[in-house]
Amino acid sequence: MHRSVRAIALGSVLALTATACLGSDPAEEADPVRNADATEVSLTIAANAVSGGKNAEEADWIENYVIPTFIEQQAEDGVTVTIEFQSSGVDDEEYKSRIALDLRTGSGADIVSVDGIWVGEFAEAGYIQPLTDVVGGDLVDGWEGWEQINDAVQANMSFNDERYGIPAGSDGRVLFFNKELFAQAGLPEDWQPTSWEEVLEAGRALQSIEGVTPIQLNAGTAMGEATVMQGALPLLVGTGAEIYGEDELWQGNTQNIRDVLALYEEIYSTGLGDPTLQQEAQGRDKSFAEFAAGQIGILMEGDYFWRSVIEPTAGVAPMPNRDEAVGYAMVPAMEPGSGINEQDFVSMSGGGGRVLNPATEFPQQAWELLAFMNSAEATKELVGDGARLTQREDVNSEILSSDPLLSFIAEEVVPLSAYRPGLAVYPEISLALQQATLDVVTGTTPEDAAAAYQTAIEQVLGGADDIASD
Repeated sequence: MHRSVRAIALGSVLALTATACLGSDPAEEADPVRNADATEVSLTIAANAVSGGKNAEEADWIENYVIPTFIEQQAEDGVTVTIEFQSSGVDDEEYKSRIALDLRTGSGADIVSVDGIWVGEFAEAGYIQPLTDVVGGDLVDGWEGWEQINDAVQANMSFNDERYGIPAGSDGRVLFFNKELFAQAGLPEDWQPTSWEEVLEAGRALQSIEGVTPIQLNAGTAMGEATVMQGALPLLVGTGAEIYGEDELWQGNTQNIRDVLALYEEIYSTGLGDPTLQQEAQGRDKSFAEFAAGQIGILMEGDYFWRSVIEPTAGVAPMPNRDEAVGYAMVPAMEPGSGINEQDFVSMSGGGGRVLNPATEFPQQAWELLAFMNSAEATKELVGDGARLTQREDVNSEILSSDPLLSFIAEEVVPLSAYRPGLAVYPEISLALQQATLDVVTGTTPEDAAAAYQTAIEQVLGGADDIASD
């Protein structure tokens, strides 16, 4: 399905690239000093954002703040700049196909918004290059912003330990819990489990409350990527392994995978979780509504759940008493110290960022614009009166001071985060892992589900050479 969506989108991309050509061969080496002294500069920004539609906030920020402000700043230095915004409001896969073809053919925008998970794929294909190759090491490495962006956040726009872009934000996963239900079950208001067993113990205590599902851990294919990002992958890093490790092997039928699936079995075979909910087409949305209604005790989700789902006034499933009734805790490793890097607590983070087109005619000016877009001033302008995690620690410390959950994630959770591998085959690996969790939820043993998962990813990867198993 992943490949077919991309193929369908290519026809529409051809018409776009004909009008956006930069006229360079992407296979050629980038030239950091190309047009460095130009006083007439033309730049283009591409993002999957459109005013009045998808990601409208970003589109309005680019059109109404970034472009006019940067043009004015450059004019003060005697440089005349024109900037075009190539806005889109399409499905993410269609947008990805468009920009991939642009970058492959040496056309497209100078600054391109991408999902962090695409970085490795684009880098391996040669569509993008390290920032230091495009712009020059002194300019890139000397940017003040790197000191304000945590290394874990920088990793989302990096590949093979090289920066390919600047992240545009971050997020983190935590365990949300209902303090009122906890009080009824005799559990502490300041709950912070230190192992999976302590999470299970809290769930068992919550079983004493009629009509309450103790634990919601996303599972199955119906919940899609939410199953792995808010379920399997945080658990996996809690066993000490990432889905794709530094040894360049994918986790197959390993003890780590079996441990994750065994936790799913424990939750869904003992009544701690609702197996039916994991199989419904709108199961995740239903889980949100049930948590807001006080019918779920513990739920693993990202910070957007707090700021967009159960937000007291405008949330998808608003909780008027959110600030008093909802607690949050870091996701524990399987056992203390068993997480990656011997961590006691773990998280997964996602998000996107912006890269430079290696074929840009104005690499240094494009870098100046990219750096400006990620300055403290511009970042605060994008957030406006709202509250969300940004890529910059200095901005977070200023704008999140009144939001305890977002401050908690920015300060305590994000530095512990791991990220999904930005490789083209990842979506198919993810689907196989989703299926493995579904198998367990519907009664398959963890051992058999892990074996089936191994077989599935062998088919994806064309054999077992790139798979760790034991």
